[in-house]
Amino acid sequence: QVQLVESGGGLVQAGGSLRLSCAASGSIFSINTMGWYRQAPGKPRELVAHITSGGRTNYVDSVKGRFTISRDNAKNTVYLQMNSLKPEDTAVYYCNANMSVTMWSFPVDYWGQGTQVTVSS
Repeated sequence: QVQLVESGGGLVQAGGSLRLSCAASGSIFSINTMGWYRQAPGKPRELVAHITSGGRTNYVDSVKGRFTISRDNAKNTVYLQMNSLKPEDTAVYYCNANMSVTMWSFPVDYWGQGTQVTVSS
């Protein structure tokens, strides 16, 4: 059973920092792109940042210069360092990983359970 387990959410004041972690576990053959999405109340889920297996990154414009995504391939873990947080960053943050469980299987998107990030003004 493959799963993604997130940690690191919480309540922080505007201008503060949080670091999210997401570890993939189970029978995994390979992990391609890993990323973070978020969903605020009443809004659709949006991509925040993603990182390829080779380390190439992409960010939504609203977090550029404030958030940094990284990964540790040896630990099957992706991180999101969030600095200079703003109230509009408040959302449930979801980890995503595109993974193959065997060398013959097509890669499939897996999702974490979500972790709440609340930024107070």
